[in-house]
Amino acid sequence: MEDWLTAAPGVPAVLVTVARVEGSVPREAGARMLVQTDGFLGTIGGGHLEHRALEIARAMLRDGSKACLERFPLGPSLGQCCGGIAYLAFEKLDADQLALLAARRNEHSWRLVALDGEAQWSVFDGQGRLLAGEAGPSFAFDAGTHVMAEEGGRRWLADAVRAPRAHLMLFGAGHVGAALVRALAELPCRVTWIDEREEAFPANVPANVTVEATDTPEVLVEKAPRGTTFLVMTHSHALDLRLSHAILSRPWGDWYGLIGSETKRRQFEHRLRERGIPEPRLESMVCPIGLSGIAGKAPAVIAASVAAQLLSLWEAAAHPEPSSEPN
Repeated sequence: MEDWLTAAPGVPAVLVTVARVEGSVPREAGARMLVQTDGFLGTIGGGHLEHRALEIARAMLRDGSKACLERFPLGPSLGQCCGGIAYLAFEKLDADQLALLAARRNEHSWRLVALDGEAQWSVFDGQGRLLAGEAGPSFAFDAGTHVMAEEGGRRWLADAVRAPRAHLMLFGAGHVGAALVRALAELPCRVTWIDEREEAFPANVPANVTVEATDTPEVLVEKAPRGTTFLVMTHSHALDLRLSHAILSRPWGDWYGLIGSETKRRQFEHRLRERGIPEPRLESMVCPIGLSGIAGKAPAVIAASVAAQLLSLWEAAAHPEPSSEPN
């Protein structure tokens, strides 16, 4: 399912947002689906709930209904086995709001949308500064997507539009690199795709990808923020070695994967050890890459395996297990 922020500008659309949940439901608060007359982008979980939401959204496009909040008991009213309750917010999405959010896809934003009365919306940055629209009532910027009410009872959707937390710097625009970019296109991540050869990149790349054609890729390594994920698969072993040295020389233990065999790993370990890379960092280098047990060498197979490996890494980083050490 495509990212809702990739919708064509100027086409009338209704944004459906999971505003609140109780019990077991298909998607979490903040999940969204953008509905147009002839299609939709994103998902709120599928099944009867999504089918009913599509009906309501398309009726709004036909008759011009105002924003609303609907309650769906999934078991009693929709026959879904989840059994929880989903509250869905429906709103006609303003084209200027969509354009602003699309431009800020790599930065945290907040939306505030009136669910009762006259149409009103505003967009804030991650620090709470108003970027567009009318300010509206104050709300908790440290909370997730939620519904709140003013004293008079007017309800508002406060919606956190989070930038992807995971950032991959991918070096190499060959067959495997291109296949991996396609595999990551709809995953919650940002990709900086780097190669010396500008002509190696395709004419069109996914919305979550930024292309960098440069003769000095090591500079990008040096400037990358802490927590960046690195993956090297260039057309040159000499360049792979230079990038390996630059990445493993960073003061943080960022995850680093290098395409290649066990033989390549041993060769690189020897050369990097000679260049002063300490043993713990050499041990942390992931080479070969991908999930164990998947032996296929076709670019699409490698890409699927590596995408799953990266997703597991990012999920673990986003939801760390509580420490078992005593206080």
